[in-house]
Amino acid sequence: MSRHLEHDWYPAPVPDNVVIGEGSWLYSTYAFVHTFSRRDEAVRIGRDTGVYEFTHFGLGPEGEILIGDFSTIGGAIFCTNGRVEIGDHVLVSYSVVFGGDPFAAPGDEGDGDIFIGDDVWIGTQAVILPGAVIGDGAIIGARTVVDFEVAPGCTVAGNPARVVKSPEGVAARA
Repeated sequence: MSRHLEHDWYPAPVPDNVVIGEGSWLYSTYAFVHTFSRRDEAVRIGRDTGVYEFTHFGLGPEGEILIGDFSTIGGAIFCTNGRVEIGDHVLVSYSVVFGGDPFAAPGDEGDGDIFIGDDVWIGTQAVILPGAVIGDGAIIGARTVVDFEVAPGCTVAGNPARVVKSPEGVAARA
């Protein structure tokens, strides 16, 4: 099996510690220029998932990214020495940052983990920080910074971030 992407403009092969699931699309191996993870699987992309232009994996030596099946990653920036786990059927919009610390600098020891459940939508330019646990079916508004637990089905927006809609349809009061 060739580790080169047939359509790729960048001449590097897919790194050995990157697994791309059947039917998935990766725009370019340039996404891994700043991947320094020593893990056996630094990045695992599930089946039928699209990882599109401008997505970058800036991973420190312990960094690990797990992306589920049938998801779309549209130009996200992963910058962590921790673990980011993204579920199935997740939409990550353009310029979303998954940062390992508030300064989004890879390589710092102790970067925390981020967990994104299934059927989640994350809006443009949101920032997802360690400690974020986003429940199934949640929606994260554009430019929202999340470093806390978001209950399943909730919509979170604003700066500072707050729950603006719960699964019962009742808006939260500020």
